Amino acid sequence: MQPTADFDAGRLARSLLRRSRQGALATLMTGSGDPYCSLVNVASAPDGSPILLISRLAVHTRNILGDSRVSLMLDERAEGDPLEGARIMLLGRAEEAGAEEGAVLRRRYLNVHPSAEGFVDFKDFSFFRIRPSGMHLVAGFGRIVDLRPDQFLIDISDAGALVEAEQDAIDHMNADHCDATKLYATRLLGAEALDWLCTGCDPGGLDLQAGSKTLRLDFPERVTGPGELRKMLVRLAGEARAKA
Repeated sequence: MQPTADFDAGRLARSLLRRSRQGALATLMTGSGDPYCSLVNVASAPDGSPILLISRLAVHTRNILGDSRVSLMLDERAEGDPLEGARIMLLGRAEEAGAEEGAVLRRRYLNVHPSAEGFVDFKDFSFFRIRPSGMHLVAGFGRIVDLRPDQFLIDISDAGALVEAEQDAIDHMNADHCDATKLYATRLLGAEALDWLCTGCDPGGLDLQAGSKTLRLDFPERVTGPGELRKMLVRLAGEARAKA
């Protein structure tokens, strides 16, 4: 089915990837190849690809080590009929992170799942990243579409400085500018006035979280470095205050 003309499928897919904190992971059973599905916590890498922190004692991890092909279902957990909410089914391969990449995935994962601090260093746990090969998006009648990775992942090839400065920027916003973060959530995104925190930033936007609630604030223009990020956040805070 072709999407309607006013529907930005890529933007919605990117938002779901950033906002989702749990999903259904499908793997193939070692030996039989039978499908196996499990509930997992997820976060996102700087480009938007999903991050898993999983134990080698778990069936799904043993399956991945035998056959890396996976699919991951994420949905926006809408109230009422869950089938009326948007959801994505992502196809790809789950790869264990190396030491350098693992450091980035670790901090991004712990920003959204701080409770994992209690077991992240257990020897049987490792970070895996799903390298997408495609996605099926369902967002209502006339809004069902298949997407290529370049249509929903964010290009970070020129954003190394931003990735490197990300944690300092997040810590600074959460320590000194909680008022601005709340303005982003309430006046730009129409959310409740909760204790919103920044959990991630990338060239395309800012990720916010308050308890189990999550938001995605898209930037009007792409940013690739800490200086551009600061200017963008100041600009958005000004726009939010103007909406008083």
